[in-house]
Amino acid sequence: MVNVSDLQKNVNGEVMADDATLVKYSRDASLFEVRPEAVVFPKDASDVEAVVKYVAEHKANDPTISVTARSAGTDMSGGPLNESIIMDFTKYMGALISIDDNKGIAQPGLYYRDFEKETLKRQRILPSYTASKDLNTVGGMNANNSGGEKSIKYGKTERYVLRQKVVLSDGKEYNIFPLNKEQLDAKMAQGDFEGNVYKQIYDLIDMHYDEIEAAKPHVSKNSAGYYLWNVWDKEKGMFDLNKLICGSQGTLAMTTEVELGLVPVPKFSKMVVMYLPTIDRLGEVVDVVMKYNPESFESYDDYSMKLAIKFSFDFFSQLGFWGAIKLGIQFIPDIWKIITGGIPKLILMIEVTGDDEKKVLAQADEIKQAVKLFKYNTHVARSAAEVEKYWKIRRESFNLLRKHVKGKQTAPFIDDIIVDPHQMPKFLPELEAILSQYKLIYTIAGHAGNGNFHIIPLMDLNNPISSDIILELSKKVYTLVTDFGGSITAEHNDGIIRTPFLSYMYKPDIIQYFQKVKDIFDPHNIFNPGKKVGGSFDYIKSHLVQSHNVEHGS
Repeated sequence: MVNVSDLQKNVNGEVMADDATLVKYSRDASLFEVRPEAVVFPKDASDVEAVVKYVAEHKANDPTISVTARSAGTDMSGGPLNESIIMDFTKYMGALISIDDNKGIAQPGLYYRDFEKETLKRQRILPSYTASKDLNTVGGMNANNSGGEKSIKYGKTERYVLRQKVVLSDGKEYNIFPLNKEQLDAKMAQGDFEGNVYKQIYDLIDMHYDEIEAAKPHVSKNSAGYYLWNVWDKEKGMFDLNKLICGSQGTLAMTTEVELGLVPVPKFSKMVVMYLPTIDRLGEVVDVVMKYNPESFESYDDYSMKLAIKFSFDFFSQLGFWGAIKLGIQFIPDIWKIITGGIPKLILMIEVTGDDEKKVLAQADEIKQAVKLFKYNTHVARSAAEVEKYWKIRRESFNLLRKHVKGKQTAPFIDDIIVDPHQMPKFLPELEAILSQYKLIYTIAGHAGNGNFHIIPLMDLNNPISSDIILELSKKVYTLVTDFGGSITAEHNDGIIRTPFLSYMYKPDIIQYFQKVKDIFDPHNIFNPGKKVGGSFDYIKSHLVQSHNVEHGS
């Protein structure tokens, strides 16, 4: 058991263990409920160091003690849940330290929405933001290696982490940045804890380099396992532990500061919207569209569209009277298309951007002409307001489900699969055949351009059979995904829900290397146990929630 008063003596921030706090921090946006023993709100990096030292010192007498980083609690995999100590960075460690046209330096608890306000003042942006960008933090984006609607062009967060400060399991803060071979050799020769981490990780990668490279999934995005293939770039002679820590869900270190690269914001945006009555030719559509290098290529399904129209007042309430009127007018063409042509199975959003409005519009019109061969209803959204309408539906699809469907709960467990887009004509019918066996209501949204789909079923988690369905259906879907050379998680990460399934993607030797990574960084397993390595199907079944009224934030 955590001695709360003893822990409080070690930190300047707050330690709380009242029932309301522990109930709140037992949940995130996932299927799980895991009650912690204490929640720490660190005031600075020295508090983080103190908590890590405290946990390390008490580990021998209390093998169950550990610490898990948490920020906004928007994770759908159970990543920030833990039975021991939760460390919430949003209360005191959410500062923007500095910003210029090339980078922003922030503490992990800074909400992305606040970070973006400052970057936009410079016409810059961190382009790996997620659909939940109004809720999540930059620390969470780093921990999960988040990607989103612009990842088809800009990639994921790992591409933008230039440097970070972390507390390692020895309780000391270190500066992590890319090293050339000479710098790496010097680091490995230090002979201290940090130097040994560098040396052992380098030796592990160097010794098994070809095997590790071969294990990398052949998809544009992957958040499954530890990214060993990203760390050592032989061609450039650069070694970067940020590539391993980013996406590790706080299982290797505690980030206290992160430096993130920024990109310019294009001045103009147009969108080609396609209404697909079936998904039979989706792969062919993707092939045609991708020739035009869109900035985003997203999708949402018929169920999301129905919810968006039925509960459009959710949007209106956020916009004020005149904003609501304008958005309501924007829905008229979609309602008319449904009346005249029926509800489409899938709505595709193809965004093109640039600094010359005429060229951007011409590109959108070219795409519209190119996809005429499919004879699908297609429309070019030319105004910023109309483009934003489609983004609102796409971004809010999960929240609409969570808030408005009565008697059932959102169940994110096959919520982030990805296959090569060229495989979709064969993959999607097989996926639908599996899903149809269970007669579930579900939404499909995601990133059509790179074959990444978010499938969110609705389930009654009070029904004891639900846990069996979750595991059975996961096994079938993940087997199918890996048969097609895909990844079981493109951007949402492993957490509690997918860690036991990593063996479906990777050979036993690679799983052993993941465990070795954990042992090198965290030999006493004090950081966020049970994620990336050490998870089990029994733990999934025993920690499913009985209700799903998630309160985001902290």
